[in-house]
Amino acid sequence: MTAIRAVVTDIEGTTTPLAFVHEVLFPYARARLARFVKENEGESQVAATLADARELGGVVEADTDATVRLLLSWMDEDRKAGPLKVLQGLIWRQGYEDGVLKGEIYGDAATMLRRWHDRGVRLFVYSSGSEEAQRLIFGCSDKGDLAPLFEGFFDTRIGAKTESGSYRAIAEMAGLDAGAMLFLSDHAGEIAAAREAGMQVVQIDRALKRDSWSEGAGAPVADSFDPVDRRFFAE
Repeated sequence: MTAIRAVVTDIEGTTTPLAFVHEVLFPYARARLARFVKENEGESQVAATLADARELGGVVEADTDATVRLLLSWMDEDRKAGPLKVLQGLIWRQGYEDGVLKGEIYGDAATMLRRWHDRGVRLFVYSSGSEEAQRLIFGCSDKGDLAPLFEGFFDTRIGAKTESGSYRAIAEMAGLDAGAMLFLSDHAGEIAAAREAGMQVVQIDRALKRDSWSEGAGAPVADSFDPVDRRFFAE
């Protein structure tokens, strides 16, 4: 087994409870979307993002109300649309800066990410959320500022998370052989794509009993980051 020089981690269900994303972050952004757009549509980044949304969604005129309805429909569909992700990130940033939001990180994930960083393991994030949203959830977390631990943050601008080419691109950008990188995610499709790209992988299933590790048919499965540490980084 090639020694691991870098870890790439997913967020939802891996480092962070799904409930935080779906029951806290998404409702927070939805409740504030219309007001945020109307108050900031003249700001250059927001204006450009709204124009991208209209082009992507086929809204012919620069109609603010129609654009908001489009964005809300994408939220209902859980569509991974770039313009929506950007706006959500801007709204969340305001919430984090105001102290209303605090990113939830599993204790084992925070502990091991710090430990791996201290051991010289390079750390990256790859999530469907925007790069800014990733930085915020780790930078304003309930376990302290974890953002400096990471060398890079990748979102779907590099490619879909279920496509192997995305993971090859991440390895290339990191300047590493894919086999020296470990990808952690709760999503079987993402695990399969990373494995096809040559990365070592572990699927995180937090519904398993405590301290669980198994060699699944598709990939090893662990309940948390603790067994991963013992398997790959035990001194």
